Amino acid sequence: MNAQLACVLALAAGTYAFRLVGPALHGRVTVPARVQDLLTTGATVLLVALLATGTLTEGHGFAGWARPAGVLVGGVLAWRRAPFAVIVLGAAGATALLRLAGLP
Repeated sequence: MNAQLACVLALAAGTYAFRLVGPALHGRVTVPARVQDLLTTGATVLLVALLATGTLTEGHGFAGWARPAGVLVGGVLAWRRAPFAVIVLGAAGATALLRLAGLP
């Protein structure tokens, strides 16, 4: 058996086992409220960090001002509870117009 195929099969089995553990242990294991709060905070911090790096960087440098402005427009539209398609089109449109105007 090829080593690469063995690694893929091992990862597939591990993924299946990991997904099976959730329903199998549901109700049997309780997580303290403090740990749940920390996990929620950790997930929020991770998402904000991913948003910041994806918005502000491209390669090893600054992405320019058009992309953060587009994300800001999308954030405002999401805050105003606009439909998802409007949010995406608004953010992309704002970024495209700023780049068309010459803002990097």
